[in-house]
Amino acid sequence: MNLAAAANETMAHNSNVLVYSAMAVYTLAFLAHMAEWVFGSRSKVGRTAAALTAAVQAPAAAPAPVVQKGGTAVLERPKVIIKRAAGSRDVPDGPGAAGGTEKGDLYGRIAISLTVLAWALHVLGVITRALSVERAPWGNMYEFSTTFAAVAVSAYLILLLLKKNVRWIGLPLITTVLLDLGLAVTVLYTASDQLVPALHSYWLWIHVSCAIISGAVLYLGAVATLLFLFRDRYEGKLANPSVKQPGGFATSVLERLPSAASLDKFAYRINATVFPLWTFTIIAGSIWAEAAWGRYWGWDPKEVWSFITWVAYACYLHARATAGWKGRKAAWLGLVAFLCYLFNYYGVNIFVTGLHSYAGV
Repeated sequence: MNLAAAANETMAHNSNVLVYSAMAVYTLAFLAHMAEWVFGSRSKVGRTAAALTAAVQAPAAAPAPVVQKGGTAVLERPKVIIKRAAGSRDVPDGPGAAGGTEKGDLYGRIAISLTVLAWALHVLGVITRALSVERAPWGNMYEFSTTFAAVAVSAYLILLLLKKNVRWIGLPLITTVLLDLGLAVTVLYTASDQLVPALHSYWLWIHVSCAIISGAVLYLGAVATLLFLFRDRYEGKLANPSVKQPGGFATSVLERLPSAASLDKFAYRINATVFPLWTFTIIAGSIWAEAAWGRYWGWDPKEVWSFITWVAYACYLHARATAGWKGRKAAWLGLVAFLCYLFNYYGVNIFVTGLHSYAGV
C-alpha cells in the first residue's frame, strides 16, 4: 500500500514537471510566433514593390485578351476572383502571419514545431496525472484547466494537419494557453486526490470530456469572432476614405488576417459544429445527475449556467442564419455566448456554492 502511494506521488511529481516543461516550450513558441508577426511585417515600400511585381508578372502568368481601340492594341486587366465579406465589400484574404516573407515564414515554422513539442509534453503531463490518481484527470479545476488547454492546442494542430489556413490563431492561442496554465499551477493547483463519491461514475469520462472538448473548440471560434470584429472595422475604414484611416501598426496586423468574410465563416462553422456536442454535454449531465442525486434537473447554478450558455449559442446560430443579424450583431452574440461558458467555469466553480462545487481551491 505504501509502495503504491509512493508510486502515485512520484507520478504526480512527474506530471508537474512535464506541465512546467510544456510551459517553458510554449513560451519559446510564443516568442517564435511573435517573431513571425514582427518579421512578417513588411514596410509600405516593400508592400508597394510586391504589388508592382505582382502586377508585372500577372500578364506573363495569364495572357490578357487584346482589345482594339482605334489603331491601338490595349491589354485588359485580368479579373481577380476574391471573397465577399459581410455586407457588400469584396476583399481578399491576407497573406497570413508571415506576411508572405521568407523570414516570417521561417519563424512561423519554428513556432509550429515548438508548439508540437510543447503539446506532446503537455499531453504526457495530463496522462501522468491520470495515472497518479487512477481516474479521469479532470476531477478539479486544476486538472480541468490543464486538459482544456491541451485539447485547444490539439484542435489547432488538427486544423493545421487538415491544411486549413489557421496559422493566424497560433499567437492568441499560445498566449491564452500560457495564461491558463499559469493560473492552473498557481491559483488553481490541487494535489492529487480521489474524487468525491458523487463523481465516481463512468459518466465522468463522458460528460466532462464532452464539456472540455466543446469549450476548447468554442474558444477557437471565439478568437475568430473577436478578430472578425477588428478586421470588419478595418475593412470598413478602408472602404470609406472620409473617415480616419487605420494606423501603421493596425494595418500591419490586420492586413495579414483572413478577410472578415472568411473569419465570420470560420467562426460560424466552428460554433455550428460543436453546438450539438455541447447539447449532448447537458443531456449527459442530466442523466448523470439522475444516477447521482435522483433527479435529472435541479436548477443547480452549474446546470443553470450550462443552459444559459446553450441558449446564448442557440441565439447566435439563429441570428447568424437570419439575414438582418449577420455580421457584427451575430458576432457580438457569439462573444457573449463564450463569456457565458467562461463564467460557467470560473465564476460558478469559484464564487457560487452548489452541488457542482468541485473546484478544489
